[in-house]
Amino acid sequence: MELLLSLSMGALAGSGVWLLLRPRTYQVIMGLALLSYAVNIFIFSTGRLRVNAPPIVEKGMEVDPAAFTDPVPQALVLTAIVISFATTALFLVVLLASRGLTGTDHVDGREPEK
Repeated sequence: MELLLSLSMGALAGSGVWLLLRPRTYQVIMGLALLSYAVNIFIFSTGRLRVNAPPIVEKGMEVDPAAFTDPVPQALVLTAIVISFATTALFLVVLLASRGLTGTDHVDGREPEK
């Protein structure tokens, strides 16, 4: 499970950085979104990975904290998802306004010379 998460984090982060280096603003926005997904997976994985473990503490049994996942990273990731959604929506509005004002969607505001 850790290998799968590590590979997905690496693929998302690598794709996000590659898209950040592209000349068009929409690609930059998608790169930021992919990087935020990679960071969310990283934060989520810091709370321990448990598969097929019951989340309920039984009454009268001794509680072993190592047997449960930490809920704080899960709450942080949930908050980060909401914030990244709002930020992406804001970036898309700025992208549309910038394209309307300049007539191009390049990051530097001009078309490449051929």
